[in-house]
Amino acid sequence: MESSGPTLLDRVREAIRARHYSRRTEVAYVTWIRRYIVFHRKAHPSPLRAPDVSAFLTWLAVKQEVSASTQNQALAALLFLYERVLHVPIGQIEHVVRAKQPLRLPVVLSLDEVAAVMSRLDGVMWMIAMLLYGAGLRLEECLELRVKDIDFDRRQIAVRRGKGQKDRTTMLPGGVVDPLRRHLDDVRRVHEADLREGAWRVVLPDALARKYPRAATDWAWQFLFPASRICRDPRWGPPSRFHLHESAVQKAIAAAVRRAGMAKRVGPHTLRHFLATHLLEDGYDIRTVQELLGHSDVSTTMIYTHVLNRGAAAVRSPADRLMRRPVGH
Repeated sequence: MESSGPTLLDRVREAIRARHYSRRTEVAYVTWIRRYIVFHRKAHPSPLRAPDVSAFLTWLAVKQEVSASTQNQALAALLFLYERVLHVPIGQIEHVVRAKQPLRLPVVLSLDEVAAVMSRLDGVMWMIAMLLYGAGLRLEECLELRVKDIDFDRRQIAVRRGKGQKDRTTMLPGGVVDPLRRHLDDVRRVHEADLREGAWRVVLPDALARKYPRAATDWAWQFLFPASRICRDPRWGPPSRFHLHESAVQKAIAAAVRRAGMAKRVGPHTLRHFLATHLLEDGYDIRTVQELLGHSDVSTTMIYTHVLNRGAAAVRSPADRLMRRPVGH
C-alpha cells in the first residue's frame, strides 16, 4: 500500500483537475479517499466493493456521528474514485445507516443587528461582509471575484463558476462602490509591484493559462481581494498571487459578532440568509431571490419564508386575551 497509495491519490488529483473541479473539492475528495483506505487497514480500493463502501459510510454515521451532508460528500468522493479513476463497478450500495438530516431554520438578524456587526468591521473585511450580505454571495464566490467581474456603471457583479459551476449576475450595493474603487487602486499598486518583482502570475481557472498566456498579467484577471503573500505551494504550480484565505474572513466576522455582544451563531455564509429574508420582507418575489442567490431549486429559497415575521411572531396567543379577563369569569 505504501507504494500504491500516493500514486492512487495522484491519479485522483489528476482526474479532478481534468474535470475542472474546485480546489476545495480536490482537498475534500482526497481526504475522504485516504480515510476510506485507512478504515480498511490500508487495503487498496480496487478489490473492495459496495459492502465495503457501505461499512465505511455506516461507520461515519454511527461512530463518527457526522452530518448527512458530510456523509453524502464522502459517498460522492468514493463514487468518483471507482467510476472516474479506477473504472471499477462496485455494485449497488445498500444497507447504509444514513446520517440524520435535521430540519433547521436559518439564523436571521434584524437590520439593526446586521448594522451592529458591520460597524465592528473595517477595511477589506467590511467590504467582503458587505458583498456577502448586500449581494448574497457565498464566501468562496466573493473571494474568487476578479477585477473584470465588477461592473460599476450597471451596479452589477458577475459570479463565475458558482455552486454547480453556474454563472449568474447579482447587484452591487451602492454603499460599497466608492470604498471598492479606492480598494482597487491599492490592489493595482500591488499588481504593478508584482510585475516589477517578477512575481507576475495570478492563478487562472481551467486551461486559460494555456489558451491566453498573457491573461495572468492582465489587470482584469487579478483577484478583487488578493492575499498579502505570494503562494509558493508546488501543488498549484509556480509562485503566484492567490486570493485571501477563507479563514481570515471567518475569524474577522466571528470577532465582530463577539464584539457586538450577540449570542446568535453568525458566520460569512449566514450573511446570505439575512439578505434573502430581508428581500422577502421588502416584498420581492421568491423567484427573484432565488436567481440572485443562485439556488438551483426554489425549495431551497422557500425555507426563508419560514423565518419571516408572518408566522409565529405575527400570531397573537389566545392566552393574552385570557389574561385580560376579570378574575372569576
